[in-house]
Amino acid sequence: MAGIRWVLVSSLRPLSGTAAEILALLRAWEAAEVEPEPLVVATSGSSGEPKRVLLSRRALRAAADAVHTRLGGPGQWVLNLPPTYVAGLQVLVRSVLAGTDPVLQTGDLAEAAERLSAERRYVSVVPTRLRRLLEEPSQAEALRSFTTVLVGGAAVPAELRSRAEEVGVSVVATYGMSETGGGCVYDGEPLAGVGLSLTDQGRIRLRGPMLFDGYDGDPRRTAEVLADGWFTTSDLGELGGDGRLRVLGRVDDVVVSGGVNVPAPAVAERLRSHRGVREVQVVGAPDPEWGERVVAVVVGEISLGEARDWVAQRLPRAWAPRELRLLPELPLLANGKVDRVALRAAPPSRDGAGGGAAR
Repeated sequence: MAGIRWVLVSSLRPLSGTAAEILALLRAWEAAEVEPEPLVVATSGSSGEPKRVLLSRRALRAAADAVHTRLGGPGQWVLNLPPTYVAGLQVLVRSVLAGTDPVLQTGDLAEAAERLSAERRYVSVVPTRLRRLLEEPSQAEALRSFTTVLVGGAAVPAELRSRAEEVGVSVVATYGMSETGGGCVYDGEPLAGVGLSLTDQGRIRLRGPMLFDGYDGDPRRTAEVLADGWFTTSDLGELGGDGRLRVLGRVDDVVVSGGVNVPAPAVAERLRSHRGVREVQVVGAPDPEWGERVVAVVVGEISLGEARDWVAQRLPRAWAPRELRLLPELPLLANGKVDRVALRAAPPSRDGAGGGAAR
């Protein structure tokens, strides 16, 4: 229909618009005299279908206050994540509650860091971004200028954390999701007010004032994960002797190959220690013989044979990848998380086809 212009209207239900637009809406939302309607955040859908998460003002306030308490106080934030996902949203919420103006990153991190004026300075990144920033001297220098760098959205490999700390970057690994108003477990320890437990099957359960109200328009799915004040996540974990949580991966992050359950995160962690591997993710692909085969998607220089032998040196041979896909870089979603759907669609490398290879 000629003459009609479609305009993207900023909104909190669902969260949409530019960072500046959403910030203005949040300030009005926060200032409302009565409890406003919950806002709606769409999950990233990195592993499948997105969900619409209802987050109340009470929950977001509780989440932000707990973070400020753990970090030692509020400060000024650089926003380099999409404001329509929970990590970016929380940067804006924390800024509203602290009475500070976030710096919206429009160039590189170094340029954004120069525009910060507060003494306490924070930024949130995902592990893949952190790795790439550390590879650039000017960006690594910018990272050093922050009071704390929060790293979340995926597991933080030990070698990546060590590399950051070796150059003077103060890193805190966060665990949480949209349903918990963002990160609520920092370096394995719950934030103030957060309850943490494991089910008999090892699934992580969380409770606290920052929990979501449910999934918008989906009471069945809500009832599956919310009960008696506890949110049962889709992640597996274990508690160490010191009580710290170690996240082992998603419940569905297991490749069942020939009747063997292969934990993809463990295989990826082993491959990540190979000198020829810069970045890696492990996924499953349909296989006519084994049901699924283990696929290593790698940024770096390694052959399938090398990858299989490297894994088999420390882990069961049946866990070794049977297909290799080499990419110039891992595909990312808008929020910086690895796009696992795109990983599964990546073509095999010339010498990396699996199929009927022997175990």
